[in-house]
Amino acid sequence: MSRRTSRNSLTGLLFAALVAVLCAACSGSGSDRAASSKCPGDGPTCRTSGSPASPGPAASTAVGKATDRPAASPSPSPSPTKKPTASASPGGTSGAPAARVGCASPGACGFPDADTTGPRIALKPKKTGYWAIRTDGLVIRGQDITGSLDIYANNVTVIDSRITSDSWWGINLRPGFSGLKVLHTEITAVPGKGPDNGGVDYAVSNMGGSSIEVGWCDVSVFGDALSMGQGNLHDNYVHDIEPFVNLGGEWQHTNTVISGGGNTGHLTIRHNTLLNETSLKQGASGSIGLFADTGVVRNVTVDDNWIAGGAYALYGGSTGATGIKVTDNIFSTEYHPASGGYGVVAHWNHGGAGNVWRNNRLSDGRLVKPEPAA
Repeated sequence: MSRRTSRNSLTGLLFAALVAVLCAACSGSGSDRAASSKCPGDGPTCRTSGSPASPGPAASTAVGKATDRPAASPSPSPSPTKKPTASASPGGTSGAPAARVGCASPGACGFPDADTTGPRIALKPKKTGYWAIRTDGLVIRGQDITGSLDIYANNVTVIDSRITSDSWWGINLRPGFSGLKVLHTEITAVPGKGPDNGGVDYAVSNMGGSSIEVGWCDVSVFGDALSMGQGNLHDNYVHDIEPFVNLGGEWQHTNTVISGGGNTGHLTIRHNTLLNETSLKQGASGSIGLFADTGVVRNVTVDDNWIAGGAYALYGGSTGATGIKVTDNIFSTEYHPASGGYGVVAHWNHGGAGNVWRNNRLSDGRLVKPEPAA
């Protein structure tokens, strides 16, 4: 009797231990459960939570300083994880955008918006008008500038600031200079106060032959907001493009990103929200316009963006374009049923060397396949 009782007790202890181990393995902490719930079983790898690591001072840093020691700039990182309202994807099952459709706004799908871009610190007002910068390595931080920056220097950084322009541009890099970084900055203008018959043309213009970086910026009002042949544009929110009749008496063509071709480097457009709400009757061109105006378009990456509006949402570079990679973008239908007024993409060089079109979708999940350039 005692042996049976002992064996039963041992069996009960072993069973209790097994149950405890299984419960510990399955339960996890509350934060672990919350994190795992954000990533559906058939969805993409969960993005890390929290804001992207970025350069800049702590909250206690004094504002309104221009210094000669720039902060290090990180590589662009994914946006904070936000749980989208998922819907079925009739276009297929592969790729990240399939799990990010049916969102009420770009921010609901983890794309940049007003909450994740622009300055992060208090700003000091500074009226400069036209400001020609000629000091290499200058850092402009924490300034609320009324005016425009014309840069004749290398390695200039504009960070945690606001530019309200009344000139042709907000920030312009002149030929022969390099290393410009514009980070965590709001760049805007006052409609009707610009020099182009009341309009303003470029938020950031790269006239040089080297890459510049524009990241985590809130950009609005300008006709052609980000204008360059080479650069690294990431995590920006470009919106509220302002149409205007230019000095030539015509509606200015509008684009959130524009490249005129002939570039010598690489243009990367990654993880931005690019909205061109301009109507077709008021000069809408593209949300992203890759045009062969000054030479062949080549070496452009358009990856993981939320894109909406324009006559066509994307102009792909035309028949000579090479090395154009368009991958994992969401073409939103918030302004037009086909994302752009006439369609998603025009002038795509299907047979161009190194051209890739992969896993691009409308915001309802349908895969988009471009027609070859005419």
